[in-house]
Amino acid sequence: MSEFDITNPITVQTYKYDGAEHRRWSARLQRKEGSLLVLDAAFAEEIKHDQIGTIAPGTISTEYYWLDRWFNIFRFSAPDGQLQSYYCNINIPPVFDGRVLSYVDLDLDILVRPDLSYRVLDLEDFESNALRFGYSDEVRRNASEALDELIRLIESRGFPFSE
Repeated sequence: MSEFDITNPITVQTYKYDGAEHRRWSARLQRKEGSLLVLDAAFAEEIKHDQIGTIAPGTISTEYYWLDRWFNIFRFSAPDGQLQSYYCNINIPPVFDGRVLSYVDLDLDILVRPDLSYRVLDLEDFESNALRFGYSDEVRRNASEALDELIRLIESRGFPFSE
C-alpha cells in the first residue's frame, strides 16, 4: 500500500501520555493536503460520552489531523449529513505511517455546538494528568497555545468551522 492509499482503511490509535492505549477505531483517508489528513469514519455502535452525550450508531465523523499541530478536530454529523457538533482534542502531533495514525491525547478538549458556541472541557483532567505524568514545560506551553489557536479558529469561523 502506498503511504496515502485512500482505498484501504487505516487505524486510528490514541494513547495517554504514559503510553497506555486509550481508544482505537477504523477510518478511511479522504484526502491529504500538506500536513493535513482528513479521515472519514462512522460509529458502528452507540457510544455514551460523559461530555457530549450519546453518539448514535451511524453518526459520521469527519476527522481533521495536522501532522504538525497540537490539536485535531472531529466533525460529528447525522447520517443525512446534518452537523451535530465538533469535538476538538489537544494532543501531541500525530504520527502516520500509511496504515496507522496515532497520537497522545492530553485530555484537554473543546466541544463546539452547531451554532459555533463552544465550551472548554477537561481542564481539571489536563492539570491532574500534567502532574501525574510529569508533562514538560514544552508540552504544557504547546497545549496552551493549541487551545488558544483552536478558540481563534472557532471564533473567526476558520477552517474547518467554515464548512
